Amino acid sequence: MKQDLESLSPFELNLYLENQRQQTPNTKAFLNAGRGNPNWTAPIPREAFFLLGEFATSETIHHPNSQIAGMILEDGRRAERFEQFLSAKEARGAELLKMIWENGTHLMGMPREIWLKEMLDYVIGDNYPHPERVLNACEEPIKQYLHHELFDSESAPFDIFTVEGGTAGIVYTFNSLFNNALLEKGDTIALLIPTFAPYMEIPELPEYGFNVEYIRSELMNIDGHTSYQFSKKELDRLRNPEIKAVFVVNPSNPTANAIYGDSIDQLIDIVEQDNPELMILSDDVYGTFLNQFTSLFTVLPYNTACIYSYSKYFGATGWRIGTIAVAKENIFDERLKALPEHKRAQLNHRYETLTSDPEEIKFIDRLVADSRSVALNHAAGLSAPQQVMMTLFSLYALMDKENVYKREVISICQERGRLLYASLGMTLPLKELNTAYYCEIDFEWWLSQKYNSVFVEYIQANWTMTDLVAKLVEEEQLMLLKSEAFGSSKWTVRVSLANLPTEAYTEIGNRITSMIDRLYQAWK
Repeated sequence: MKQDLESLSPFELNLYLENQRQQTPNTKAFLNAGRGNPNWTAPIPREAFFLLGEFATSETIHHPNSQIAGMILEDGRRAERFEQFLSAKEARGAELLKMIWENGTHLMGMPREIWLKEMLDYVIGDNYPHPERVLNACEEPIKQYLHHELFDSESAPFDIFTVEGGTAGIVYTFNSLFNNALLEKGDTIALLIPTFAPYMEIPELPEYGFNVEYIRSELMNIDGHTSYQFSKKELDRLRNPEIKAVFVVNPSNPTANAIYGDSIDQLIDIVEQDNPELMILSDDVYGTFLNQFTSLFTVLPYNTACIYSYSKYFGATGWRIGTIAVAKENIFDERLKALPEHKRAQLNHRYETLTSDPEEIKFIDRLVADSRSVALNHAAGLSAPQQVMMTLFSLYALMDKENVYKREVISICQERGRLLYASLGMTLPLKELNTAYYCEIDFEWWLSQKYNSVFVEYIQANWTMTDLVAKLVEEEQLMLLKSEAFGSSKWTVRVSLANLPTEAYTEIGNRITSMIDRLYQAWK
């Protein structure tokens, strides 16, 4: 049984331990800090969504006594009815819709009357999504949001493909790189680690067979505070042109740190001087938890495909909404053009049902087609209501000129981190680079700071991190997540700062200390 537990993924181990816990009564409240699901939501854009749906439904009812409604039709008086509808509502969501209607035309990408008609049709969900890549009335607001939250305002022009969350974005991107011979079996790719555990597993799947180089961050001291960053020596490994692609979660999971300026400058130099065809896949989902964030897409747009999910920031994991952004001029398209003739011929055959000139299909449009195995390209695309929710989340952030929501979300995470670190006697990470969405605890380091080295040696000789995680569940009703599968040390755990009440994080530190103190006293 012990051997079986050691082989489980961290997520499966947590499920097993939780099932075991339920069979053993305990008076302590159970604290599951292993889950990354946030315990906050954004109510205002959700209110706006449901109000828009209410109005849209009323616009489809042409015969009040019938059980059957129609579709959204052209109507010259719709704008007037929409304004009357909003004026009769007192919800904050109605205020957001009013602000968008009255002051947000520059964010819509089209006249507001046309935008409203399109959005009502989308929220009803009575048509296939078209265009499949992103709906017309959703594209500009989502792009504006990405510009505002992640990219520099002067970033290169880009296209987006709306997808079912960040994980779908990663899977689609890997598949299309492979399907289009931009990556092939045996190619060398790099992963910047630690990283989200499943991302460690995807490149090692037998259908890919990639040779994976691991670029490891380390705990550094910057201005008197800790931060997980990549040494110059580690990043310089990317200068090897045999490395075709690199995948990074930035800011990181589980260490929760953004790549700092010196490393960003080094990455720019690596691409410009030594590896100009390097393809960069960057998952920026946690970038919105920093006041200032530099995406790799901002500084290296030609080489970077950026994946972003709305799930964590807006408390919307159940919506499954995200996007892939690719610059209009990019390395992916250029590498497609440079493929050998016989490979281009094979790809032309793959996509020939889509157009009479398949060689001209851009990489981002191949992503769309590949997401439905090409043959079902006409039925591709994220559902229209999901894209409406994405659009309203985006517009909510854009209309929040004082950044009230952003400040509150960041404050929640930072305060939870402060309480946990204080209860464990640990130094706070460098705030400017720390999202405080997660915290990684290195038990080997923490034990060495709190106890003597002989006790640390005893723990390492007689216990594993699986043992300690299981003991915390059994004795302290506390669930943490092992981090080794993320590429971290085997003595590390991830604590989610997102999913429990703020006051629980002092208790988490106290319970960890209490259990280890008992081990220490028994050892003495």
